[in-house]
Amino acid sequence: MSPTPVAAVIPAKDEADRIAATVRAVRAIDGVDLVVVVDDGSSDATAALAREAGAEVVRHARNRGKAAAMTTGAAQVAAIEQRQQRERGEQGGQPVGPRPLLFVDADLEASAANLDVLVPPVVEGDTDMTIATLPPQKTAGGGRGFVVRLARDGIEHLTGFRAVQPLSGMRCISRQAFEAATPLARGWGVEVGLTVDVLLAGLRVVEVPCELHHRVSGSDWRGQLHRARQYRDVALALGLRRLRRRIAR
Repeated sequence: MSPTPVAAVIPAKDEADRIAATVRAVRAIDGVDLVVVVDDGSSDATAALAREAGAEVVRHARNRGKAAAMTTGAAQVAAIEQRQQRERGEQGGQPVGPRPLLFVDADLEASAANLDVLVPPVVEGDTDMTIATLPPQKTAGGGRGFVVRLARDGIEHLTGFRAVQPLSGMRCISRQAFEAATPLARGWGVEVGLTVDVLLAGLRVVEVPCELHHRVSGSDWRGQLHRARQYRDVALALGLRRLRRRIAR
């Protein structure tokens, strides 16, 4: 076990087919001693299956989006840490500092174990946030790269950092860096907002190749609608950060 424990946060909606395998894989990562699943308004058995697999579960009564789920998960980790600190104090134990957060997509299943490479650089203080870059997926997506280009160019314009995969949701982040990016950008702009805010706070970001596989958005109307929402949220996140920079000047 790593000397610094890590908390994994898994936002999930209607992932009953995959959540248990994802939770088990994450729990097996060296250093991870706490897994929190945020059930973001699922209509299936996601919450029950996550709990059975060993996760702490928090549930949103209605779908509130990925950024809200990540925020809820981080708050739940903080609440658990406060409880543990009280218990250690009562027993005369040594306090443990705030855990770095490992954000995990719910549909990775067994491949989530490969996120182990994201943890050591943050735990050892070599960087403040690691971002997973994925190999080509088993099933090709239906997009044309518009959202990725918007995100990549926007991040580079604001920070000078050229991201390989700017929309990757799998990240390990120190609590200092997470606080620097709070409040998180809304919806699907959360990853872009995290990267920009952490870098503009003078902190360090590194992309790390990971052998991960998950569902990709198809080319049907649902996939197109998802990408349209992504584009909107990424554009909003970037626009707000450009405005903040202008005001700061």
